[in-house]
Amino acid sequence: MSAPCRIYPDLPQGLFNSPNNAGPSLVTKKLRRDLSATALFLQEWMRRPGQIGAVAPSSRQLGKAMARWLPENRDDLVVELGPGTGSITAALLEHGLPHGNLLAIEMSQPLSELLRKRFPRIGVVTGDALELDSLVRSHSVAGRRVGAVISSLPLRQFSPEFTRALAGKIRAVLRPGGCWVQFSYHLGNRTQHGSEQFHLRSSNIVWLNLPPARVCVYQKIAA
Repeated sequence: MSAPCRIYPDLPQGLFNSPNNAGPSLVTKKLRRDLSATALFLQEWMRRPGQIGAVAPSSRQLGKAMARWLPENRDDLVVELGPGTGSITAALLEHGLPHGNLLAIEMSQPLSELLRKRFPRIGVVTGDALELDSLVRSHSVAGRRVGAVISSLPLRQFSPEFTRALAGKIRAVLRPGGCWVQFSYHLGNRTQHGSEQFHLRSSNIVWLNLPPARVCVYQKIAA
């Protein structure tokens, strides 16, 4: 009789199953959580394909590429637009952003609820990105500066009028020198409608993402 199959025999006991079969391990719980988040993402994509531009959550490499543009001032507020299941959110926090400095604005109620469960210490608002200025005023300490806006919104799928209006809102909330970090699946184009109000600080392609994405960083310049 052949020996039974074993999964990763060199890994320590308890990685996939808790000792003495006490219950699912941390790895098993993480796999279940990730699968559940991906299923919800796909469900929302099918419901609102025009507002969710990807077919899969962002990769860790894309998250790192965006997180490197967090503000140096630890007191600055960071606003994330269209966080989805929280792939970029996790990268921002792993990069050292204090939980209390992050305000995530997500239009989907189910995805907002997922974010609140996954990141209970950050601010999560269910709302429209075009109401960015009023949402920031009502959900942050009065007078607090916004050092960066991290956007995963599929701007190429929106009208030029929408994108210009959003760019104006982003510029209005950003402090001087603050950055708008935006990724796009259109690799050949480095500009967005409304980006002429900003200085293009950086533009790089992240190949290890599905699909590959270009990360553009637009810096607010003095009027």
